Amino acid sequence: MKMKALSVVIWFSISAPGMAADAQPVEMPKTPEAMAATMWDFTKNPEYIKDPKKFVAWMNAALEPSFYTAGLGMQSLDPGMWATMANSMMHPSAYSAWMPLMTDPNIYMKWLAATMDPNFYNAVLGQFTDTAKMMRWAMAPVDPKTMNLMLQPLNPNLYVKWMMSPLDPRMLQAMITPMNPNAYLGWLGATMNPGSYGDLWKGFLTPTLPAPNAGYPSVSTGSGTTAFNPFDPNALSQMLTVPGMPTLGAPAGTQPNLFNPLDPNAWSKLWQVPLQAAPAAEPAK
Repeated sequence: MKMKALSVVIWFSISAPGMAADAQPVEMPKTPEAMAATMWDFTKNPEYIKDPKKFVAWMNAALEPSFYTAGLGMQSLDPGMWATMANSMMHPSAYSAWMPLMTDPNIYMKWLAATMDPNFYNAVLGQFTDTAKMMRWAMAPVDPKTMNLMLQPLNPNLYVKWMMSPLDPRMLQAMITPMNPNAYLGWLGATMNPGSYGDLWKGFLTPTLPAPNAGYPSVSTGSGTTAFNPFDPNALSQMLTVPGMPTLGAPAGTQPNLFNPLDPNAWSKLWQVPLQAAPAAEPAK
């Protein structure tokens, strides 16, 4: 039975890093303790920097005394939280979550708009003038949450939990992930995914453009054609398509003239990008 449980843990540890690298949207926690728990997850905590509205909600929780006592304080005494943080740092979603901070101009535009919004300043400054919050800080030394944190060194269960931490599935996953090839393939996939660099770049490499001339093979998307994608091997193989060569799948009788190596004009048309307009067909003689 123990071997079966260990096998399940190892299988989960190997397969988990290979999950999709797209970062999932973060649901706003309801309590300061829940907000503190998201600080350990590197696939989610950048969300509070990307959006000024989420930053105000995070700031509201971070200025509560329970954020540090029942939140970060108690959570730092749990070895499972450290394993969760290590697993989140090694997950490909961490790359997708942090990279938009440097590459997505939409984030900078949101913050620029926030700096010109009086409501943003009122929401931030209101946190420092909240009398109820000040009273909670004044009463923090006698708060049961603070007393519970201070008495944890006398709790024997705390030491038992750390002694048993090597058998924690989260800790086993963190130890096995560096030996998992899927983890490195997931990071490679995240670096080549346009979605990892913000909303602006999702359609940058695959925009919809008007359909090109039929003489250039393309993938139809209904209203247009997928533009040239430098990460697509099929698109790269079409870079050297010779103008005038027969088009695959074209109806009989509509094939253009074959390439003439003695024609200087034909040589000047060799290096056209697949979406470049095709040369006009010569009239039949």
